[in-house]
Amino acid sequence: MTPDYGKAFGLWREAAADPWAQYTRHEFVEGLRIGTLPRTSFLHYLVQDYVFLVHFSRAWALAIAKAETLEEMKIAAGTVNALVNEEMQLHVGICAEAGISEDQLFTAVEERENMAYTRYVLEAGYSGDFLDLMAALMPCVMGYGEIGARLAAEKTSEDYKDWIGTYGSEDYQSMCRTVGDMIDAAMARRIGPDFEASPRWASLTHKFESATRLEVGFWDMGLRGA
Repeated sequence: MTPDYGKAFGLWREAAADPWAQYTRHEFVEGLRIGTLPRTSFLHYLVQDYVFLVHFSRAWALAIAKAETLEEMKIAAGTVNALVNEEMQLHVGICAEAGISEDQLFTAVEERENMAYTRYVLEAGYSGDFLDLMAALMPCVMGYGEIGARLAAEKTSEDYKDWIGTYGSEDYQSMCRTVGDMIDAAMARRIGPDFEASPRWASLTHKFESATRLEVGFWDMGLRGA
């Protein structure tokens, strides 16, 4: 069952059905599910994802500056806190067990797929408005929620239970629903309640789909390993 993360996300997900399936059902994800993903690939992904989350946090901080309401500011600020003080600590803990320090994570050299994705998201925010930034951010936020919910509900290997537990948890699922509601309200405020009738809809959908394709590339990078 597909989680309900709001109207805008549902429409974007439907419009980007093919790349979305490639992303959420990627070989890397299935390796997490059944435990066949090589540990070296997982650790390489975690290092790169830590760097990704540094930039992702900056993008959410930019959302505070782009916000038009106090509620938008509160949710964006809360997301920055959750990323920096909670989600990134999952990476720190697992990597520490493998002898990789947080300083090493923070100074890791970015893979090209990582750089392409993070700069795309940041550019969406720099050159666009709040909605442009949200469209580029959502594949990561909601995709990990959907993947986590599915894997948590299925019989999965114990090898990657910490990762699955993080994104399948009620805390993360609640955050996805909260962000989805915020985006629906932000869309209605800026372009009206009939999202698809807006002249901006095609552009926003394109940003969401492009970011989804970059997520596929990120999994490819992780699967390839160092």
